Formats: sequence, C-alpha cells, structure tokens
Amino acid sequence: MSKQQVIHDEDDLRFYIALGEEEAELTYSLTDNEELDLDYTYVPEDHRGQGLADELVKTALEYVKGNQLKFIASCPVVEAYVKRHPEYKELMVDI
Repeated sequence: MSKQQVIHDEDDLRFYIALGEEEAELTYSLTDNEELDLDYTYVPEDHRGQGLADELVKTALEYVKGNQLKFIASCPVVEAYVKRHPEYKELMVDI
C-alpha cells in the first residue's frame, strides 16, 4: 500500500488526505496554551482499514513534536494510537 500524502491545512485547523472526490481528515482546535486539541478523525467508509487514520494521527503528532507543542487526545482514534505508540505520551496534556 502506498503511503498517502497528508496535507496540513493550518487555516482550516486540520490534517487531511485527498482521496479523489473524498477526504480523510483529522481536525483540531488550538487551546489558549497553543496546544493542539486533536478532536475528530474521519475516514470515508470505502477507504477504511488501510491505515489512513494512523497516517493522519502520526503526521499530527510529528507536527506537535517538531514544533515543541503539546496535544490533547479528545478523539478516541488519537488516544488509541498513543496507547500503541507510547513514545508520543510525553507530548500529551493530561486533562
């Protein structure tokens, strides 16, 4: 399976993958402390089971890490990813 390109749309506060007519996306909001609140992941039904959600989450967490930021895992998909990849746990804000 080829790795899809994840695009970070900072104006729209989301990471997304273009899938022809559809998009997979991970949306976030910024807190007052400049933390990314990763709040919603969506992958169109036809494209599920291909690791796209993991790709989105990984890209978002690498962005957080690369910019010395912190994140909040409001989305269960993000929370599950961090459980499988504990190296990102130190970047997570406990709420």
